Amino acid sequence: MTPENLTPEPEEDAPEWGCNYFNYFTETEEHFQQARATGLFLLSPLDWALIETWKNSGVPLEAVLRGIDAAFQKWRSRKSKIRMINSLAYCAQEVLAAAQAMAGAGAPTAARPAAPPFSLDALRAYLSEDAAELRKHSAAVYQEIAAALDRLAAEAGQHYQNLEDLERRLTALEDKMVAAARLSQTEEDLLAARRDLDFQLRPCRSKMSAEQLTMLEKQFLERRLLESVALPRLSLFYLR
Repeated sequence: MTPENLTPEPEEDAPEWGCNYFNYFTETEEHFQQARATGLFLLSPLDWALIETWKNSGVPLEAVLRGIDAAFQKWRSRKSKIRMINSLAYCAQEVLAAAQAMAGAGAPTAARPAAPPFSLDALRAYLSEDAAELRKHSAAVYQEIAAALDRLAAEAGQHYQNLEDLERRLTALEDKMVAAARLSQTEEDLLAARRDLDFQLRPCRSKMSAEQLTMLEKQFLERRLLESVALPRLSLFYLR
């Protein structure tokens, strides 16, 4: 599931929430498209993995947006522009520089309180749809995860009041799902995934540290694995 911009009418009694928290993917994608100024541009699987790496590393959304602007400003200042910026990887160094600058300045990273960017009904439907997708797979572990998602959907009203805790629960279920999917991979599957990874990472290797590359590799391989076996993402970041 690809994150999309959601602007539903706020529900009555909706809890306050950091709006930017769940809009991390959407706002990054839209800002990159605007900075590129060439109309609709679809991010690659590597780009989505990179955004997820920044999110999981605690890089503030504001730092990501500033870094994108700084990268395009440098690109536009060059006399020779042989290639257009076609990947977020080009912005990686500027994003991390912006994050370090914000940390050094003691800039607050918490988002302003706001209603969740999705309704209670959308949350309930999302959990139920993911459970239905998992039931298409016969393995017992997927049936167990589907049952857990059904329980969460039935208790959605309660979990809507504490989305951070719900996200932690979904992350634990997704980790279990990924581990099961990885066991089903053949040697050829693993080799093909590694070849694709090496090809996709070529533009990134000179722009990231070994630690950052390791995190990006993990995110990319997990995304590719779940897509290859038609398993859904469970995180609320993918709710649409």
